[in-house]
Amino acid sequence: MPNDFNQQIIEEFRANEGRVGGYFEGARLLLLTTTGARSGARHTTPLGYLPDGGERVLVIASAAGAPKHPDWFHNIVANPRVTVEDGVFMYEADAVVLEGAERDRVFARAVEADPGWADYQAKTTRVIPVVALQAVPGPPNPNASSVGAALKLIHDAFRRELALVRKEITESGPGGLGAQLRVNCLTLCQGLHIHHTGEDTAMFPFLAERHPELAPTMDRLHAEHQKVAALLADLRQVVSTEGADPQLVIREVERLTDELEAHLTYEEQQLIPILDASAG
Repeated sequence: MPNDFNQQIIEEFRANEGRVGGYFEGARLLLLTTTGARSGARHTTPLGYLPDGGERVLVIASAAGAPKHPDWFHNIVANPRVTVEDGVFMYEADAVVLEGAERDRVFARAVEADPGWADYQAKTTRVIPVVALQAVPGPPNPNASSVGAALKLIHDAFRRELALVRKEITESGPGGLGAQLRVNCLTLCQGLHIHHTGEDTAMFPFLAERHPELAPTMDRLHAEHQKVAALLADLRQVVSTEGADPQLVIREVERLTDELEAHLTYEEQQLIPILDASAG
């Protein structure tokens, strides 16, 4: 059973689409549900995570520097198939404990972004494990009551991630982008590309076929996707440059944010009522 502190976070997370207040306000947080190594019971734990691009995220079994690994880590070693909730989707994943040079590289990346991880490692003689949560192929389960609500939920997740990336870049100082911050930016770019590709190839054709009167709206949305794609390409190029200037990256993020916010708002106004009516 989760302790009272964890249970409060779990309930707040599920009630507020992944958002929580207090100490974890604004943090990247997920709920990890594991199968007990000895009991076989299901246990849910709130954990901070690191984006890693592609279809996986990273969690660190720090236990705040305690001498023993946390219970959830023992569970995933015994039963690697887990359930992840990220506030937008619930999905199955395979937990992979990173080893050797890969573990060290990823942990160093985490320390560069947040020195607190190094403090935890310094408090214990164990090597703190890093675990990749690799999404299992298949349709994720949106935490939404309707198709329109799911679209708004996804859009809001992108809005929050953009704001968080902007905050991280602003706080990074003039010394250039750290490795984890680069990954955060590139993961965001990849996520937006995948989302828009899905709309272009599935949702938009579905609506266009059933609602010919939406042709002007579809044309505008496609054109806006092309504008966003160009901005994503510019951001990727700047972020991938050695010694990238944070101020230049901030400008690209702000350009993307302005264009994307206008696009998301228009899309929601035009499509959510139709999506929910079609589903009904």
